[in-house]
Amino acid sequence: MKILIVDDEKLALSRLKRLLNNEGITNITECNDPIDAIKEVSKQSFDVAFLDISMPNMSGLELANTILTIHPKIFIIFQTAYAEHALEAFQSGGMDYLLKPISTESIQNSLKKVEKYIIKNEEDSKKIVAKRGNKIYLIDIDDVYYIKADLDEVIIRVKDADAYLRKKIGDMQNLLEGKNFFRVHRSYIINVDKIKSMQSIEQSKLEISFDGIDDIVRSSKDGAKEFREYIEQRSL
Repeated sequence: MKILIVDDEKLALSRLKRLLNNEGITNITECNDPIDAIKEVSKQSFDVAFLDISMPNMSGLELANTILTIHPKIFIIFQTAYAEHALEAFQSGGMDYLLKPISTESIQNSLKKVEKYIIKNEEDSKKIVAKRGNKIYLIDIDDVYYIKADLDEVIIRVKDADAYLRKKIGDMQNLLEGKNFFRVHRSYIINVDKIKSMQSIEQSKLEISFDGIDDIVRSSKDGAKEFREYIEQRSL
């Protein structure tokens, strides 16, 4: 589990980190400035973000909205010294909140909620949350033709348009494990069920076309070899 904790008070950061360490969680990134937190979220994905509500420059509520735009499935836990902030925290997308000073019991209860949320996400993983411009869409995995790496994002190709997701293609490969998708190139994952035809080209690579769209995806040499083996295994 990857955790981001954001608090402008260093003592509060240290205390929360110690409490999480006591629960066996060590993959933690600390930030005492919301701007630094946004930079971290833009570089890597997190399962959970602990956000202090009252911070200079940007409140935890504002920071949560920004983080959820980048990673819509992250579990947000607000920290506050004031119980009256709780309702506002939930209205801003918070899934839990902790009253300071934070206790071991409250941390344990929050982590139980996180575990249930992660399990539910895995069960509901027939959809991908992606963006087109400023709009967020839920895309059925079955509607995806292929996924293409694009710098620090991936392009999700569906029939009518492209959508974008701030993830590495390796993360998408893990997400789609067990489904009928195959990585035929370091930059491409294809939906095998959408294939119309395949043609061998130079160096035993494959040129792959799809039903319903005119796009062509070309495999790497190793990707073609592994994909042929995958197809053979499926046909047995």
